[in-house]
Amino acid sequence: MAQRILVVDDDRQIVRLVRAYLEQAGYDVVIAYDGESALHAIRSEKPDLIVLDLMLPGKDGWEITRIVRNDKHLAGTPIIMLTARVEDDDKIVGLELGADDYVPKPFNPREVVARVRSVLRRTSGEIAPPHILRLGAVTMDVDQHSVRVQDRPLELTPTEFALLNLLLENPGRAFTRVELIDKGLGYAYEGMERTIDSHIKNLRKKLGVATGEPGYIETVYGVGYRLLGEA
Repeated sequence: MAQRILVVDDDRQIVRLVRAYLEQAGYDVVIAYDGESALHAIRSEKPDLIVLDLMLPGKDGWEITRIVRNDKHLAGTPIIMLTARVEDDDKIVGLELGADDYVPKPFNPREVVARVRSVLRRTSGEIAPPHILRLGAVTMDVDQHSVRVQDRPLELTPTEFALLNLLLENPGRAFTRVELIDKGLGYAYEGMERTIDSHIKNLRKKLGVATGEPGYIETVYGVGYRLLGEA
């Protein structure tokens, strides 16, 4: 059964272009041109991934992302932001809200397809073999794509899950930002190493709140990050 992609943009030409390339790649594509229609499609169609423009009529992409991430039934849906805004601060805000990737306009539609394929590949569990990882109070079921802390579920975005997966596989090892991107996410952000800091910040906060140990992920100055403890 083909994976379903929701493409949201108020530029109908862009929607037609992205839809054509995604359908050619074998995906089932649903479309929306504004924020309200996008939310309706997200709830009714249950897409496997959302390609989301930031600047939309009505509710913008940031608000839609916030709504999706705060809904326990939708929170795990991967989101790729598609926008003409290229300022680093805008990218950081989007990623901190829980977006999994960020593609600036103008873009090559083949790149969008490649990003979609990459995000879906890692969220469908192809990066690591199915098994259980444990560290202290944290338990990750890679096969079920779930994390529990002291037997309570911990909601993570797909990117946070992929990063935690890599760190749990290698407790105590320090990873550079480039390594986290390459080994954890499976593709390059084209110079956007800084965005990893946003994902780690969110992941560290969630783990800290759930475990009561804010230092679960340690910053290794001049290198990157490592997960403290032994598996």
